Amino acid sequence: MQLAEIPSVAHPILYVLDTNVLIHDPTAILNFEEHHVMIPMTVLEELDKLKSGKQSIAADCRQAIREIDKILGRASPEEVESGVPIPRESKNSSSGKLSILMSSPPDNLSVLPTNLNDNKIINDLCLLQHHFPDHRVVLVTKDINMRLKSRGCGIESEDYHSDQLVTDIEQLNKGYIEFPGNFWDRIEQVETEQHLGRTVHRIPRANLDTELHTNQFIIDEMGFIGRVVALDDSDISLLHIDPHSFLEQEAWGLKPQDVYQAMALNLLMDPDIHLVNLTGAAGSGKTILALAAAIEMTVANKQYRRIIATRSIQGLDEDIGFLPGTEAEKMEPWLGAITDNLEALHCDDEDCSGSIDYVLNKVPLHFKSLNYIRGRSFQHSLILIDESQNLTPHQIKTIITRAGSGSKVICLGNLAQIDTPYLNATSSGLTYLTERFKDFAHGGNIKLQGVPRSLLAEYAEANL
Repeated sequence: MQLAEIPSVAHPILYVLDTNVLIHDPTAILNFEEHHVMIPMTVLEELDKLKSGKQSIAADCRQAIREIDKILGRASPEEVESGVPIPRESKNSSSGKLSILMSSPPDNLSVLPTNLNDNKIINDLCLLQHHFPDHRVVLVTKDINMRLKSRGCGIESEDYHSDQLVTDIEQLNKGYIEFPGNFWDRIEQVETEQHLGRTVHRIPRANLDTELHTNQFIIDEMGFIGRVVALDDSDISLLHIDPHSFLEQEAWGLKPQDVYQAMALNLLMDPDIHLVNLTGAAGSGKTILALAAAIEMTVANKQYRRIIATRSIQGLDEDIGFLPGTEAEKMEPWLGAITDNLEALHCDDEDCSGSIDYVLNKVPLHFKSLNYIRGRSFQHSLILIDESQNLTPHQIKTIITRAGSGSKVICLGNLAQIDTPYLNATSSGLTYLTERFKDFAHGGNIKLQGVPRSLLAEYAEANL
């Protein structure tokens, strides 16, 4: 088939998107500015095969197809092949174009065997590059092996970076800043106010050259603990926290084992904080802290009507359909971490199993699959998302927007243990959420340190 003519004005880059990019971000076609976005026919076929069912991947495929149809739906076949302008909100910006890559090189011109869809896409790109040597042709895929294969065939390729906000995970906000020595040695001027039993220090912004965010903690080696409660271009308002009472705070009988857990519990129990992200190594206490705080706030304090517990795990989308029983019964094997931590909270009780049964009967705890959360709205609920490092930025947005009036979301995850294909620590939805919400006045995050679970778990985390 002869390729349609593509205008070479200013030589826009021809970005060819792989299927995994559209699943990762169904609105990806809108993120290439003035350049020409091309969707191979093979990619449309893969989206069509994956669009059926209730799995999250199926919903993402359907949304990607709808986004493509919004632009190409009324275009003629010739326009679909040559490119249709992508509508933009800003009339001053160059719109870019979207087209379907219709070419299918004959077998004698194929660079790679045509038995694999990835090979078909690379063959199409080789033909595209041959017909348009003046254009820069780039394959965008999250599949590392496909990037290697395309480069071996002389095709430029790159990862999809539009929702990747940090290039180094060490740059991610930890939720606190540790100062060596005495923090106050750095401060030349301070105004202290007492209000409703709280001590707030107002410090000139110029005294600190460190980037600060609301609800971030400041700690030093002398035992000082402060929390940023407000900041502007000129001043920082720092809430003074008593170290003794801070480490003695309690939720459903659980006390923090170190200052990092205390900071996490402080954010979890604060009614003015609507989003909390807890990251850290396996065994650092993320789930047990969140669960203890959740039970305390629903049973004892009556701040929330119910707890919605869910988790992202590779294989969940497919396997839940084959498990017997109701949605809650299907989810129970996947949410063993919740019941395990309930047992840990009541292990010293005279009748541990009786205590757990009491809590499960008393606490309005609902296990939900991520597949059934889309389209719902949870009012006055505490939404607990475990293993959230396995979510894409698009998926985590879908879940966070389910939080209705009076609800709180707690995201837990270990960025060193990502099981989802095509995701890594910098492209994870948990990283994306933490970076996007670092200046949210009603949100906070803490990176827990150490592995209090056991000496064995701590050694394994460090050495295996």
